[in-house]
Amino acid sequence: MATEVPRDKYHAVWIIFFILGLACLLPWNFFMTATEYFTKRLSDADGDVLESIFPNAMTLSAMVPMLIFTCINSFIHQRIPQKLRISGSLTVVLVVFLLTAALVKVEMAPVPFFCLTIFKIICINSFGAIFQGSLFGLAGLLPASYTMPIMTGQGLAGIFAAFSMICALATGSDLQDSAFGYFITACVIILLAIFSCLALPRIEFFQYYMESDRSRTSTDEEENKQDLLKKVKRPEDNPVVVVNLTAEEDKQVVVVSQIEEENRPVVSVLAIFKQIWVIAMCVCFIFTVTIATFPAITLGVKSTVADKGWNMYFIPVSCFLLFNVMDTIGRSLTAVCMWPGEDSIWLPILVGLRVVFLPLFMLCNVQPRNYLPVWFGHDLWYILFMIVFAFSNGYLASLCMCFGPKKVAQHEAETTGAIMVFFLSVGLSLGAALSFAFKAMI
Repeated sequence: MATEVPRDKYHAVWIIFFILGLACLLPWNFFMTATEYFTKRLSDADGDVLESIFPNAMTLSAMVPMLIFTCINSFIHQRIPQKLRISGSLTVVLVVFLLTAALVKVEMAPVPFFCLTIFKIICINSFGAIFQGSLFGLAGLLPASYTMPIMTGQGLAGIFAAFSMICALATGSDLQDSAFGYFITACVIILLAIFSCLALPRIEFFQYYMESDRSRTSTDEEENKQDLLKKVKRPEDNPVVVVNLTAEEDKQVVVVSQIEEENRPVVSVLAIFKQIWVIAMCVCFIFTVTIATFPAITLGVKSTVADKGWNMYFIPVSCFLLFNVMDTIGRSLTAVCMWPGEDSIWLPILVGLRVVFLPLFMLCNVQPRNYLPVWFGHDLWYILFMIVFAFSNGYLASLCMCFGPKKVAQHEAETTGAIMVFFLSVGLSLGAALSFAFKAMI
């Protein structure tokens, strides 16, 4: 008699996965949204150069470790328990944010402050990559619908970070006090994620699927052993090599080789790449353009409206909040509309057209500037560009990530997903590196 599947009472597991999804990208978004605070700390005479390169250095020190540790996680996930990888990564990120909040009140010279901040960004993105990969692996053991709360949480992480910064500024406190409250808010969310992670194994619904996975793994291992023994006993079907070794007990050791696994399709990464290379390149190009522009260039745009209040909120609202809202809308739209199709020539064309945002933002009122003129000085131009830029990023990236696994056989879908994530990470790293060159052109 089959065991009845327990219900997810009060949607507790769904809510926990939402919180963990929020915690995936929240740390990086909090650091990125607080760029004004960091550059303010670097604005001394000795820190002028550091202040100028900080947005680019911040992006590069985030994206390259993310790429490296995404790859590392694929090797260590079988050697380090999943629970340790998830809770351990969150704990490290929490310690980094506690240190960041404490240092708000500590005076520090620009150079050591710059180096320490870059080190903290490397830490949160390195452990964040391990946490994110482990979390999606954990969600894979549950019904497919439990991947959605993670994606939803990730989408709202940027909105939450931008909104928190706006609220901190709205209190009327100076930048230092606002930053302290801002980072403490992040600590509370990460702490909530840690407690949620610890509570997860106690929920009956989650226990059921973990036990099912363990049972399935044990059964598979036992079946593999039985199949192996059967094959060893039938030398006419499978060639074996028998080697007599002299040990203490003079036992004969049989070494079995050249046994082919039956009924298991072979997955070739090269063969998969040949089928999805256009979409993989599209994903890479989308994020190369996005990260080369945002936030390294978009952050430097200054408002031309003579209003002190609007100037204070201009970047938090027009850059960070607007980008994350439109990006989330673009991602969500793919649930009801998936145009152009996976084989349509319009998909790579639309992706390629996004390169126009590089000169458009560079010709906005980015300050300081030495070479290029300002063609789009009014704030409305910048806001209009940001709306289309963010929406196209979310919509096209989501389309490509959906289309990738659909172009291959079902048993190749998991490998295809890993390849797509790899090219996404490559795009992030390339964009971070190119942001230095584009910033220098201005």
